[in-house]
Amino acid sequence: MHILLAASAFNSLTQRVHAELRDRGHSVAVELALPGVSLAEAVDRHRPDLVLAPMLKTPIPREVWSAHTCLVVHPGPVGDRGPSSLDWAIAEDATRWGVTVLQACEEMDAGDVWATADCTLPPVGKSDAYRGEIADAALAAVLTAVDRYAGGTYVPERQSSGRARPYLRQELRRIDWANDSTQSVVRALRAADSQPGVLDELLGGQWFLHGGHPEERLRGRPGELLATREGAICRATTDGAVWIPELRARRRPGEPGGPAPVKLPATLALGDRLPPLPEIPAPPYAEAEADGGSRTWSDITYREQGGAGFLTFSFPGGAMSTTQCRRLLAAYREACTRPVSVLVLGGGRDFFSNGIHLGVIEAAADPAEESWANINAMDDLVEAVLTTTDRFVVAALGGNAAAGGAMLALAADEVWCRGGVVLNPHYRLMGLYGSEYWTYTLPRRTGTGVADRLTADALPISAEAARRLGMVDRTIDCAPQEFADETCRLAVRLADSPAVLSRIAGKKARRDADESVRPLAAYREAELARMRETFFDPQAPYHALRRAFVRKEPPDRTPAHLERTVPGRRTAPLPSRRPPVTGPAVQDRAPGPAGC
Repeated sequence: MHILLAASAFNSLTQRVHAELRDRGHSVAVELALPGVSLAEAVDRHRPDLVLAPMLKTPIPREVWSAHTCLVVHPGPVGDRGPSSLDWAIAEDATRWGVTVLQACEEMDAGDVWATADCTLPPVGKSDAYRGEIADAALAAVLTAVDRYAGGTYVPERQSSGRARPYLRQELRRIDWANDSTQSVVRALRAADSQPGVLDELLGGQWFLHGGHPEERLRGRPGELLATREGAICRATTDGAVWIPELRARRRPGEPGGPAPVKLPATLALGDRLPPLPEIPAPPYAEAEADGGSRTWSDITYREQGGAGFLTFSFPGGAMSTTQCRRLLAAYREACTRPVSVLVLGGGRDFFSNGIHLGVIEAAADPAEESWANINAMDDLVEAVLTTTDRFVVAALGGNAAAGGAMLALAADEVWCRGGVVLNPHYRLMGLYGSEYWTYTLPRRTGTGVADRLTADALPISAEAARRLGMVDRTIDCAPQEFADETCRLAVRLADSPAVLSRIAGKKARRDADESVRPLAAYREAELARMRETFFDPQAPYHALRRAFVRKEPPDRTPAHLERTVPGRRTAPLPSRRPPVTGPAVQDRAPGPAGC
């Protein structure tokens, strides 16, 4: 079928639906629902077999849904209605939730049901759950609904009743620092972590708080700032404290039409307002183990099991600033001193990496200089991975990766992805040529022609499509919460394998051979020459594109690469593109009950 995706933004769920529908042979196009743009005209132009709305904040016009079957993805179970469904579920500490695919009609979320899927709702932030359990359930429901529609005989079920809950306004999200417990504060922050944040007053200003992690050791007067850690601030509750990684200034009342403030690491956002506070590092690996796992927060952790080491990192939104890249590089070098034969990089459940931190760059006094520093820090990290020849390195992607973050993964000896991961291996949409040694790592895995197409098309691909193309070595079919354990099991098995030493020796030989043909430094020099030219050209599109991205400025129209119809992919394997893997199967299914 030809399916038109109508969406308010090409967000993570829309990208995943786009990629996986193409995997199943459907042709797909996208139209963004933008102010002043007629969706009805767009539908007439595309003439789709089906209109599907994975993420739509505005109603589908009557002239569209009355003339075409329009299916809407609602992130809530049957009967749940309203624009803040997932926010309410997390705020009320729900442990089970669901997704419903329903037919658009006059009343929002009240249409006939084509499919539904249930899922667990773990104690994580809203955006993390949305990209994980909710996205898994949404995809299952979407594929069922599309198959039912294509079959031509299914009759959707009417909703007999429903509860429409209101938009979760800031006054309902407000934190009472004098009376709220750590659990209550964390729940409020998690229900708003990426958007819209929780509006609060702090140090004489108004800020949206983004993200929240419990802290058990530190204590203070409720509401008091206690410490900092790697850009985050720690604030006391009635029975403990919370770490808040990011803040966004509230737009001043007199500037309703001005640029939207940028979300930044909390200490950077507060700047000179921040009083002298102790910088308390996270406990080292050995100390954290001996402590019995008391709750605290760190964006970089390391642990070992058997002959495998696990260097896990989790940066908000997957963005990696200059400072974060340098800290991760230091942690990586430290991990490389440990007596392990397998080193796993990543393994968390949310974003792996999306490359350089555009928000920090935008807020810098000199964005060009900060861009240059950031890309060099990313390159240093990737180079360290590429030149590790005394152990086997695995990049484990439990969540999405894009741009330089996708290329960071390709620097490893093998790439393992959870089945629900979406990859965006391109830079073009930010007006950049790209670096992170992509001109070396991507073609050696996919071939030059496929690499050129991936970077030029600038479209998302699923983990399974990436495996067929050679970008990914192993896909792991499991729920997001299970990915770390599955990765650990496979890595320990690999470390115990008699073949691992020969594989390490083989990688060193290949690296030496590649270096003799063209040194890594030559790839870096050529890439950075293009990047420097862009960064330091005030008229380069990168600067306007970056500004629009971090300040959430909507486009005037649907970008051409989304608007054009993309045919379904071939589904046959490409054996010539598949590198060797560490076990008998390229795809592993986690034991136990299936994920949502």
